[in-house]
Amino acid sequence: MAVLTSTDDHNHQEGGRRLLRASTAVTAGVGATVLVAAAALIQAVGDDPASAALSLSVPSQYKSLIQAAGSTCPAVTPNLLAALLMQESNFNPKARSQVGAEGIAQFMPSTWEAHGTDGNGDGKRDVWDPADAIPSAAGYLCAIAKEVDEVPGDQQSNMLAAYNAGSGAVRKYGGVPPYKETQNYVQSIEALAKQPSSGKTATADQGVAALNAAYKMIGTPYSWGGGNASGPSTGICCSPMGRSGTNITGFDCSGLTLYAYAKAGISLPRTAAQQYAASEPVKPEDARPGDLVFYGKTASGIHHVGLYIGGGYMLDAPRPGTKVRIDPLDTMTDLYALARPVPQQNQEI
Repeated sequence: MAVLTSTDDHNHQEGGRRLLRASTAVTAGVGATVLVAAAALIQAVGDDPASAALSLSVPSQYKSLIQAAGSTCPAVTPNLLAALLMQESNFNPKARSQVGAEGIAQFMPSTWEAHGTDGNGDGKRDVWDPADAIPSAAGYLCAIAKEVDEVPGDQQSNMLAAYNAGSGAVRKYGGVPPYKETQNYVQSIEALAKQPSSGKTATADQGVAALNAAYKMIGTPYSWGGGNASGPSTGICCSPMGRSGTNITGFDCSGLTLYAYAKAGISLPRTAAQQYAASEPVKPEDARPGDLVFYGKTASGIHHVGLYIGGGYMLDAPRPGTKVRIDPLDTMTDLYALARPVPQQNQEI
């Protein structure tokens, strides 16, 4: 099986999310070995993605809307719909993307005109109103599921790909199109919807254990595609700039975080975007040592990940030609979020 690396170049999608600024992500100077109070409990995703129950943690004001809309048709479940909304806008009803997608479900104006509905019966179809946009998103998913139901491959994946890239593209390529953006989009949503319900995020002890494991790797060379749960490894070819990791034993950014959390007893997926989907976002003021720091313009476009130290710094494997080191959070301008891994069970690395 080919290994995907976390350092994919930036992708563009219709979904949008507010960027977390580095200046707001800095908490009071927290030492890397300082333990903080036990992790807050979250409502994690159920083991059965086809379950009719909503188990993904969502803002309380949208739970009933998602629960109801999540049973619009057999192809849509509450968890899948919640994962899509999290991916598209992080439940921000005022989100607007650079390409013009609008609202909590990130409808393009032409798509809203064709598929938007008056979900709350107030006589208006308002893309900015979640009471209209959430049931409209479910209805649109059901419609495009029918449009691609004869396309080979996984029907859920094809439906999500059609939401992102259009039904025509899915039919043209006989499945999920070969667009990196769309492939990451589908993988991220499905990872969110399929997370096992462990009931809580990584503990403070596990975060510090992961960070300490990464500390021991400082000075290890960067290797494109390198690193696994056992430690440094040779990578693959090639980065967008043509740099190969096939002759370098080391880590890329997500290989380092995967290794660090394996030492803490937690399995993470391979790519940075997938690791974000397998984590619970935390507020900047709640960040603690070992939390993951993600960079990118959108959830599916995340291209870099590091381990939060405290005081505005992280430990990461930056890019080809460098080594594992400590960097300030504002080393890149597209800081997206801090998040805490949700322990996965029986997951292949």
